[in-house]
Amino acid sequence: MKTLYGIQYLRAFAALAVVLFHAAERSGGHFRIGAAGVDVFFVISGFIMWTMSERRPVTPLSFVLDRLQRIAPSYWIVTAIMIVGAVVGLFPNMKLTATHVLGSLLFIPVRSPSADNGEIWPVLVQGWTLNFEMFFYVVFAACLFLPRRFRLASLIGVFVAFVIAGAVIHSQSPLAVTYTRPIILEFTAGAVLGQLWLKGQIPGFGLGLALMAAAIAGFTAIEILSLEFNETTCGPLAIALVLGMVSVERSGRLPQIVPLTYLGNASYSIYLWHTLAISVIVKLAASTPIPSDVVTFIGAIAGTLLGIVAYELVEKPLRNLLRNFSWRKARPSPA
Repeated sequence: MKTLYGIQYLRAFAALAVVLFHAAERSGGHFRIGAAGVDVFFVISGFIMWTMSERRPVTPLSFVLDRLQRIAPSYWIVTAIMIVGAVVGLFPNMKLTATHVLGSLLFIPVRSPSADNGEIWPVLVQGWTLNFEMFFYVVFAACLFLPRRFRLASLIGVFVAFVIAGAVIHSQSPLAVTYTRPIILEFTAGAVLGQLWLKGQIPGFGLGLALMAAAIAGFTAIEILSLEFNETTCGPLAIALVLGMVSVERSGRLPQIVPLTYLGNASYSIYLWHTLAISVIVKLAASTPIPSDVVTFIGAIAGTLLGIVAYELVEKPLRNLLRNFSWRKARPSPA
């Protein structure tokens, strides 16, 4: 499957938005809409998984192994750094328990002993999104056992059923709270967009541009007006943004921007590693008169650069090292 530059651009912007969100949060600033980068990531994930599996069929087992190989190694490395840092006292506010560490490594939702309100976070806090990603991959792999014509409807049905169950049961179990959140429907929305893309049933250039403008305006309004912020409001905007971008790309009018393509490729490493650099910058600036906005900017730059370094020195070498495993022969090519 050829590279979809628009998807790469959105991955880059989503990663940078999350970086800015954390940089502002740690330095006492405010950029909460940056967290909506996660919604964009989830829609993109559904889009990519669907288009890959439809264009180059893959077995359920090889799909799961491929996703684990893509996601787990870098995540485990950063998690290990966090654990070692907590043990030696670099993160004095972090409390470790065997259950929490094991759940973090296995992508199982567990309430964090370090959180004041019992938030369901892994050791690496931003890894909470990977719990959703892995859940999506498992359900998606199960749907691959079905005949192709039933897969999309089954995927949608399973996720809708989970959300309905959550609304009815109101369980406080970390597993139930996580896997019944409406945010999981963003994956299925991405899969639907992928199906529309493959069938050529997406809007033209003009409507695509309008969808992107409307989505950006919506995100801006949420930030400026401090409107309600959750997947109910951000999910539809993320869907509109992705649909608009792929529509513009299908028109052939989307330019190739090399730096954004590169940042899109590095977005996963940027997402995983950026908070380490931000924490260092914030601590160094704590005893200085540097304004919080400047600290936010410096922290965001440092976090992005660390992610890029990790992409080159950790993620890419690991990917090359693992490429020779036998299951890789049947893997779909990345978007």
